[in-house]
Amino acid sequence: MTVQSHQSSDIPLSGASLVAAAGVPMTSVDGNPIVHANSIDVSTSDLRDALVMVVDDEGFNIDLVEAYLEEEGFRNFVTTTDSTAALSMVRTHNPDIVLLDVKMPHVTGLEILAAMRNDRELRLIPTLILTASTAPETKLEALRLGASDFLAKPVDPSELALRVRNVLSAKAYQDHLAKYSERLEQQVESRTKELLRSREEAIHCLARAGEFRDDDTGHHVMRVGLYSAIIAQELGFPKSAIDLIQQAAQLHDVGKIGIPDAILHKPGKLESHEFQIIKKHCEIGQNIINPLSPEESKRLSDHTTVGMKIMSSTSSPVLELAALIASSHHEKFDGSGYPLGLAGEDIPIEGRIVAVADVFDAISSARPYKKAFPLEKCLAILTEGRGSHFDPKPLDAFFARLDDIIRIRDDYAGSTESDQSESV
Repeated sequence: MTVQSHQSSDIPLSGASLVAAAGVPMTSVDGNPIVHANSIDVSTSDLRDALVMVVDDEGFNIDLVEAYLEEEGFRNFVTTTDSTAALSMVRTHNPDIVLLDVKMPHVTGLEILAAMRNDRELRLIPTLILTASTAPETKLEALRLGASDFLAKPVDPSELALRVRNVLSAKAYQDHLAKYSERLEQQVESRTKELLRSREEAIHCLARAGEFRDDDTGHHVMRVGLYSAIIAQELGFPKSAIDLIQQAAQLHDVGKIGIPDAILHKPGKLESHEFQIIKKHCEIGQNIINPLSPEESKRLSDHTTVGMKIMSSTSSPVLELAALIASSHHEKFDGSGYPLGLAGEDIPIEGRIVAVADVFDAISSARPYKKAFPLEKCLAILTEGRGSHFDPKPLDAFFARLDDIIRIRDDYAGSTESDQSESV
């Protein structure tokens, strides 16, 4: 076997590096360079650093091809007369173009070409077929296997250089488009993450707008969201659904915005008519989150108001789920809850999950009008409500992950006073 590798002191170009050598205009997006899709112009001199691989069982043919290309300014070569080593050398050197003889002992050029096209990492490397065969079947087979071009032996020096330059130019443009597509994907991913962060911040701000009425830390909504996510995870929900539940659960009490302070902050037990008012926070929350009708949207957009009006969107899965949770998290499994008196599995599973999370947080944390219950009493209250207030499945999931629940409670703790109190 004869293996030769000749390279200048410059680093040979490979793949997308041809684009940079071609003097392609670059701009910066988020601090990263990006190539314009239709701004590539590759000249002969730009391609001279390309790494050219020649595979031929006749060393004389290799020397001849190399000499012809050197006269045209090419200076980086890797060559072999051993066709059995060709594939491993392609993987090792990652050439910008491969010149393949067809008729070689042990492994033919067409077999090497077929193997390259079936290899995910090698399939895009352009291949120029060199052969003394005049059979049209050979040419058709080479083209069918994905050869970039076909050149008959003995090769004409000018035609060889021209074909090599054309193939390399096409590859440079292909690499340029691939790099451009990759950069666009990165931008889309970055913008998507930014939008998701903005959405999460907006949801939390809206949730705190309601919760700030009786918990100025905003920790309650965060804890309920995290508790609900843990329960959903234990129940086997997919990650995408878990993320939605965590965000949507934070809006479960946004309807408190519409409850008078005198009732919301009243110490002690509520009167019957007061309790009827506070129960309306479920409907209020649903109305706040639900999208406006087209007629309402038009009236709102036509009306000049002081401050800013938030226009809901029908295309937000998290807000749709939040509206569902806001209206159902006070339903009870035995049908004695509110606002609709739903029972069993008629209550959306997300509402049943948040019911467990919300009650635990309500009785285990302090508020201006109540003190926190000890953990033992909280767990006893939840257990007592099994099958009546709570769906046993999410309740069991809650207890199965109790260590995680307690860790979140401690990490996002507000006031930690412990005493008996009543909770709505």
